[in-house]
Amino acid sequence: MFKKIMLPALSSAALIAGAGAALAECADPIKVGVLHSLSGTMAISETTLKDTMLMLIAEQNAKGGLLGCEIEAVVVDPASDWPLFAEKARELLTVHDVDVIFGNWTSVSRKSVLPVLEELNGLLFYPVQYEGEESSRNVFYTGAAPNQQAIPAVDYFLEELGVEKFALLGTDYVYPRTTNNILESYLQSKGIAAEDIFVNYTPFGHSDWATIVSDVVALGADGKSVGVISTINGDANIGFYKELAAQGVSAEDIPVVAFSVGEEELSGLDTTNLVGHLAAWNYFMSADTAENAAFIDAWHGFIGDDARVTNDPMEAHYIGFNMWVNAVTEAGTTDVDTIIDALPGQEFTNLTGGTAVMLPNHHLTKPVLIGEIQADGQFDIISQTTEVAGDAWTDFLPESAVLESDWIDLKCGMYNTETQTCVQLTSNY
Repeated sequence: MFKKIMLPALSSAALIAGAGAALAECADPIKVGVLHSLSGTMAISETTLKDTMLMLIAEQNAKGGLLGCEIEAVVVDPASDWPLFAEKARELLTVHDVDVIFGNWTSVSRKSVLPVLEELNGLLFYPVQYEGEESSRNVFYTGAAPNQQAIPAVDYFLEELGVEKFALLGTDYVYPRTTNNILESYLQSKGIAAEDIFVNYTPFGHSDWATIVSDVVALGADGKSVGVISTINGDANIGFYKELAAQGVSAEDIPVVAFSVGEEELSGLDTTNLVGHLAAWNYFMSADTAENAAFIDAWHGFIGDDARVTNDPMEAHYIGFNMWVNAVTEAGTTDVDTIIDALPGQEFTNLTGGTAVMLPNHHLTKPVLIGEIQADGQFDIISQTTEVAGDAWTDFLPESAVLESDWIDLKCGMYNTETQTCVQLTSNY
């Protein structure tokens, strides 16, 4: 256990200088692995998350570090290559001996990393909305589960916009496919006929959207209202929205609600023809709170560019990192087993005016926000709920409806409530 060093109250400049002197007394830094793609198709989304982690670490070091030690960021580039994520995670844990990892975007990259984490007993904070249907003792899921994003977005289309036909468009990997399986089941439970649900998948980096957009338009030939649920990821979104505009499809004609398009992705687009389309997240930069204003100011000061935006996965890293810092501070150690047990129950103020709570299933409580794209690339928040508890296992797939995740009392990620048995244990149990 490291000896904790208390620093006196000082000005910001003095604090940074004083912290540096105090931290020099600690022989070994606390290492934080940053596992985000800095090249390849997902760099458009993940590079900002690397920068966010560097900012959070710099801020914590300016406060005196952690347990009297400097926090050192160890940044690697898995380059949007899913097997390489596993190799880089192993490198972080065995070569660099990191205490924790913050990283990944796509679910296929997380699935690649998961066996390494469980084999080596690593700790990962995963900051992006995902399909659920997973609960690992070694992962804390700070992004949204389907009941905190996908299901509320569909409800908005059904209840507020009166959508009668749905096009589920996704990138071809585990997150869109599993999410759309859940949504197909949910839509049919709401009375939407199977033939009124169009599902299409495209590869990462897909650029030719003419035929797919034409197919979506054709859905409405019978006069029924059509809406698009988009789980398209990465730079493929650029071509998709450009093709919508090219075919004259407005939000009034066919609204799109996206789960992977936020402020960062829109900053690279001409949003003139996208006004009125939607996104479902748990945070938007336009949230009007004191906490968000301070976060934006800190981000602009760190990055040196007032034009840079913030987004939902950045907030997820902000919450996850601060919960990890608080758990380490309270426990007096970075020991993975100790911190895994200490994280459930942690609370931290989110940026939208509420409080995030880490649940025993390693998911957060999060508000659900629907935002409408504005001409400046920001979102007008048109709907916001109170905090919703993240559900690791959906109620809308029969095989999952009977499962419960509880790593505190049940010590199980897949507890079958019918048989009252743990049907799958991680390598740590």
